[in-house]
Formats: sequence, structure tokens, C-alpha cells
Amino acid sequence: MPRRTQYLHGVFLEVLEIGVLLEGPAGIGKSALALELISRGHRLVADDAPLFARCGDSATVTGSSPPELRNLLEVYGLGVLNIAAMFGNHATRESCPLQLAVSLVPGKHYRPGGEERLRGSWQTRSVLGVEIPLFRLPVIAQRNLAVMLEGVVRNYLLRLRGEDAAGQFIAARRAALGEER
Repeated sequence: MPRRTQYLHGVFLEVLEIGVLLEGPAGIGKSALALELISRGHRLVADDAPLFARCGDSATVTGSSPPELRNLLEVYGLGVLNIAAMFGNHATRESCPLQLAVSLVPGKHYRPGGEERLRGSWQTRSVLGVEIPLFRLPVIAQRNLAVMLEGVVRNYLLRLRGEDAAGQFIAARRAALGEER
């Protein structure tokens, strides 16, 4: 089976047992967010240059760390941290499937309109020919990004089960206002 690989820029974590790739421009706070998530019990897979692989026709893309960077997280202002040494081996994972990408975007560039304001900014992104759900998360001062990211992952899990809080809200609002679809 042919194995295809691709390096991506970002931090790859396991959050609530979901493989999440944090993306965004340099300096937006990906590694600081990763450190906060690790301190909350989530796991680091790879920082800076996670390696993603797809075997054959499988629809699964798996991410891992290059061996020389395994367990290491570079955080602006702190330097390079050995996460396994700081938090224990349970705070890292050698590899896991990529299930969700979250793009951190500067809040000043985020202007949701219409239903995007209610549903969030969901898109997809292709990794090795597999479409991965992508959520655009605005970085705004005074917000706890770790809680926000956990909220994105929890909502993703609910969506997989068919839950649609935004749809419920829209339907209830229409009913309350006597609007028709």
C-alpha cells in the first residue's frame, strides 16, 4: 500500500480523545494554548511540524511527531519545554488520527454574518486528499482560549451524534416570533 506523508505547520493535540490540529499565523498563541490544554489533561502529539500520513485508500490521516521533536513544545517567552518530563508520559501521545483542524484567527479579522454567528465558522480543509472539518476560532483578548477550544471539540462531538444547537435555537426563535421557514 502506498503511504503518503505531509508536514503541516501547527500544534497537534489529542483533546477529549479527538485529534486536533491547531493552525494560525506565527505568534497568535498556538503553543501557549497547547500548554494550557496540556495542563488541563489533554495530550501533545507534535509541535511546530507534525507529520501526517495516509496509507493507501484509507480515509484516515494519522499525525505524529518527528522523533527528534517528540515531547517538545516551544512556547514564546518560556523556550522549549519537555512536556513528558514536566507533566508525565500521560501528557503526550506518539500518534493519533487527525479528526479536526482549528484555525486561530485574529479577532479583528473575524466578522461573522448571518447563520455563521449562530453556527460558528465551519469549513473543511484537505489533508492528503481527505477532507477534515475546520473551525475558525477568533482570538479575542479576555477570552479563555482553552475553554473555547474545548467547546469547539465538544460541539464537534455533538454534531457527530446529530445534535444541532444552532438549528434548535433558530427553530425556537422562528416559532416564538411566528416566522415561517
